[in-house]
Amino acid sequence: MQAPIRMPGRWFDELATGGGSVEAIGFLAQGERSRRLLLIGELLSRLEERPALLGPADLGSIWRTVERAEARMPGSAEELLIGPQVGSWLAHILRRLHGTAVGPPLWVDAGHLAAVALVAVLRAGTDADLVVPAREGAVSLPTLGLARLPGAPLLGFQPVRARVRDGELRLAATVQDTGATALTLRPLTAPQSAVWWPTHRLPVGKDGPEVALDDTDPYRDLDRPIPPRRLTPRELATWQRLFAEAVALLDRDPASVSGSASDGPPDTGSPGPRTDIDTGPSPRTDTNTGPGSGPRTTATRPGTLRPEAIRRIVPWPGRLPDGPVEGLSASTADAFGSMVVAEPPNGAALAETMVHEFQHSKLGALLHLFAMLDDDRTEEHYAPWRPDPRHLPGLLHGAYAFVGVAGFWRDRVGDRAADPLDLAPFRFALRRLQTRTVLRTLATRAALTGPGRRLVAGLTRTVDGWLREPVDGPAVARARAAAAGHRAEWRLRHLRCGDEERAGLAAAVRSGAPLPFPRPPRLVPAAERTHWRDVRGALYLRPDAADAADAAGAAADRGRDGAPDLAPDTAPLHADVLLVHGEAAAAREAYREHAAAAPGDPHLLAGWLLAHSALHPGHRRLLARPERFAAAVEGQGPELWEHAAHRLAAPRSPA
Repeated sequence: MQAPIRMPGRWFDELATGGGSVEAIGFLAQGERSRRLLLIGELLSRLEERPALLGPADLGSIWRTVERAEARMPGSAEELLIGPQVGSWLAHILRRLHGTAVGPPLWVDAGHLAAVALVAVLRAGTDADLVVPAREGAVSLPTLGLARLPGAPLLGFQPVRARVRDGELRLAATVQDTGATALTLRPLTAPQSAVWWPTHRLPVGKDGPEVALDDTDPYRDLDRPIPPRRLTPRELATWQRLFAEAVALLDRDPASVSGSASDGPPDTGSPGPRTDIDTGPSPRTDTNTGPGSGPRTTATRPGTLRPEAIRRIVPWPGRLPDGPVEGLSASTADAFGSMVVAEPPNGAALAETMVHEFQHSKLGALLHLFAMLDDDRTEEHYAPWRPDPRHLPGLLHGAYAFVGVAGFWRDRVGDRAADPLDLAPFRFALRRLQTRTVLRTLATRAALTGPGRRLVAGLTRTVDGWLREPVDGPAVARARAAAAGHRAEWRLRHLRCGDEERAGLAAAVRSGAPLPFPRPPRLVPAAERTHWRDVRGALYLRPDAADAADAAGAAADRGRDGAPDLAPDTAPLHADVLLVHGEAAAAREAYREHAAAAPGDPHLLAGWLLAHSALHPGHRRLLARPERFAAAVEGQGPELWEHAAHRLAAPRSPA
């Protein structure tokens, strides 16, 4: 019987800062290995119970092939089995067996195990005779590439005989009269051709490790199998350039540039894993976030990343129904070190995304070891980096990821080579503020376990230390305005006052009746929500670009009068540009003019409140519960808004 895992407390505390030493992250990888082997054992047990799930393939032949490969080259098969390619597939097939996922015929998903065995054989130099599934005439070899049988039908699924001898693979259709001819190649060395698409490799450094750039594996997406989408030569060259830029950026020593790099917990050694899970008392690992606070340890600070820790990058495989995918990324806890990424605009954006998604991998691995909170996954909480309500586990993931993002931009402050537009101060100021908001929600609303409280407390210490650090004043002011604007518009779009409170607010504004006391708002039903983008937030990031955006905003202004379907997320309004430039009075008037045609528009209401609060700082309390203001002026024209604002913000007001 295998002994349970025990994590030394100091490694947990390193990870709880948002960073983590090489040893701590290595421990997470070992935990993922143990979990993966358990899941493989579960799959094998289910396939033994129901051998028909494999269709024409034979489980005994497959697994004996894996065992021979591991015996010939110890560690090679295990390395493959614990990689992200197998992790994504394994999670999918187990979900299918539990009835919680869909896909192709079950024998195709289950038979992918034979393709995994083929790769183990090719790596170890042993022989094999197996049956593998082909999708539209192509056989996927995880980590190696995609082989296409010449003349094979391009629709449906077919079993294919695979024979390996001395590193040479021969694939032949098992069904006659399909038109497919046999294919022979050496997958470890064969160049790209019409019948062989090898997995792209991104070198981390000269003669160093490589990261897979995967555009062929059917299980490379987050769950459901998807077809291959081969990068064009131009797209591949772009990814290679961006990755090289990102690696160079992540490998730089930011302390030598700005002198502001945070020191992580002291290196307390790296004893091997113990035989129990333990987050009990450990040597103190303070997170002193001031410069020069102690000996510097790279890959410990939040925001740092060893690029070789990334195992796979998957180019985002399509478009979204409500807009472009630029800036989007995602990952799954089933594939440690893997991420799906839309092509970024530059190397810094890719480096930020790699940090962000690897934070998710780290937390996912921690959650496989420790229960952090007890939650029913009700999506009702505010996440400053999303347009929709989130559940508490999602908030925890977001907080952990954006501590990494904040640390990444903190290290870039003053580094004009990495940040030529000097955007790092704003990004750091914004992310530290937003992350602290979410950590407060977790501390007060989540049913945290002991490890969960320890994790949230560690993240909070990191962010609180950052909030005490001086940052460029205008950048901080813009970050605060951007955070307030996003929160106000989010609340206006997703929260409503109850009927009784709404009636009382309307009466208070119209007839001078006493204001009702605030009550918990209710969520707008999901079916009534619409997609939106934080246009003002983008302007606060680049105020110098606001004038260039104003022309597009003017076109949108004209469209809003004559074409109500032109949403405010297509282009900034002139009022938005005025607000970002600090012209609050003109912005308030411009929002009022727009609202004459659309008085209930959340974007206009939020903008008007932001401008009004800038003119009347004592009225900033309105931004805490903007849905009360919306209820008070519902059905009324914008000429009533200023009166309503003064009424709701009066000192005697419960608001």
